[in-house]
Amino acid sequence: MKSRVLYYIRHGETDWNVAGRLQGSRDTPLNAVGRRQAAACAAILRELLARDGHAPGDFTHVASPLMRARQTAEIMRAALDLAPGDYRVDARLCEIGFGEWEGLTLREVRARSPQALAARERDKWDFVPPGGESYAQVAVRMRAWYAALEDDAVVVAHGGTARALIAVLGVAPPAKAPSIEIGQGIVYRFADGGMSRYG
Repeated sequence: MKSRVLYYIRHGETDWNVAGRLQGSRDTPLNAVGRRQAAACAAILRELLARDGHAPGDFTHVASPLMRARQTAEIMRAALDLAPGDYRVDARLCEIGFGEWEGLTLREVRARSPQALAARERDKWDFVPPGGESYAQVAVRMRAWYAALEDDAVVVAHGGTARALIAVLGVAPPAKAPSIEIGQGIVYRFADGGMSRYG
């Protein structure tokens, strides 16, 4: 795969994030904090791009189709003086699916399915929640997405897809990637086999 420079932003906070609910494919909107985080990411991104001699419009902009990612992308683009809706959407960037666990907290999952949750904690990479998908499965679609990129890009997506990408790009091994914290209000720069964090 040809190496690309990616500026990767996890969507801003939602009320489900605050409650600790597994969102997955559920279409939850940003809350007020999440909207402020999106604007903050735009300011960080503008500074990073200027440092590297680029303008925001020099990059392809792409987002997950889920509402929280699209809202983040549109707030960022408006703050960067770009047309808010003029970006690509790619379904391969959707969050990891939690299946029957979506909408639940980990405490609720533990009460319902303690053995399944224990299995997940032993092997987060290959574990598949009932009706959901594993990080290994997400990595397949993230690898295909990355291989199809024709340009460097600004990406707005999710924590789970970031962790899968970390493994795909060799930043961390698959066994460790699912436990890496991916924060909100932060810009991650993927380049030359490494990942830097700003914010």
